[in-house]
Amino acid sequence: MSQTAKALLVDDRRENLMALEAILQGLPVQSVAVESGEAALKQLLVDDFAVILLDAQMPDMDGFETASHIKRRERTRHVPIIFLTAADKDAQLALRGYAVGAVDYLTKPFDPWVLRAKVSVFVELWVKTRQLAAQSDLVREREARWRALTDAVDEATALLRGDDPAGHARAVELLEQARWGSSL
Repeated sequence: MSQTAKALLVDDRRENLMALEAILQGLPVQSVAVESGEAALKQLLVDDFAVILLDAQMPDMDGFETASHIKRRERTRHVPIIFLTAADKDAQLALRGYAVGAVDYLTKPFDPWVLRAKVSVFVELWVKTRQLAAQSDLVREREARWRALTDAVDEATALLRGDDPAGHARAVELLEQARWGSSL
C-alpha cells in the first residue's frame, strides 16, 4: 500500500500549472499536470487520482465539458473535482460546476493554504479508501481460508465416524493438508 496519491492539474496556461505544483509541494501527493481537457481524459485512462484541480475556462474542451466526461466514466466518476477559475464570482458558473459533479469551486486569486487543506483532505480520503480496500481483501482471503479449513474438518470428521481404514487415512491426510496450508 505504498502507492503515492496523485493530483491531476488541468489548466491551459503553463504558468498556472507551475503555480499549482508549487502550492502542492510538500504534500504527500504527486502532481500530474496537463494543458487540456483532452489530455486530462487521456491521463485518467492510465492513472488513478485522489483529486482533480480543473480550470473551468479552457479553449476547445472547457472544464465543465471535461468534468462531465469524467463523471460519465465508471472508473473516474468518484474522483473529486475542484474547479479553479479566473472568472469573476459569477454564481451561475459555480452552480454549473457543481451541476457537473464538482466538490468545490474556487475563484482566482484563491488562498493557497485553503487549496492545500482541501487537497490534503482528499489525499487522506484516497489513502484511507485504499487501506480499507486492502483490509477488505485480506478479510475475504481469511474467510475463504476459514471456509476451506472448516470444510476439511467436516469431511475428516465424517470419514473418521466410518469404519473404513482407508477413510481414516484420508481424514488424517485432509487434516494434515489443512494444518500446513496445502491446497485441499
